[in-house]
Amino acid sequence: MNEIIKSIEDEALKEVTDFNVGDTVKVYAKIKEGNRERIQVFEGVVLKKQGTGARSTYTVRKTSNGVGVEKTWPLYSPNVEKVEVVRRGKVRRAKLNYLRNRVGKKAKVKEAIK
Repeated sequence: MNEIIKSIEDEALKEVTDFNVGDTVKVYAKIKEGNRERIQVFEGVVLKKQGTGARSTYTVRKTSNGVGVEKTWPLYSPNVEKVEVVRRGKVRRAKLNYLRNRVGKKAKVKEAIK
């Protein structure tokens, strides 16, 4: 039974951009409005990545009009057109939950120099 589920999940996997926690990314998400479909860009910092295989997800946080907004997407979602890395971040943690309590310059992540 477990092998059957794994084979079905492997079919759902697609090619994904390589990004890590702390990176600033642009997520191009498909939005359906009635019978029309458009692409909306969500740009923010990746707070966490979790899970494995087809079930893995990532959370992106941005501030919009002074209010923090977080969205979580499945990594292999068909509703995500593409993920574009704007800048690489230098972090020492796997999950950046502490950014939720910070505002302004303190909420920034240092840029990784390569």
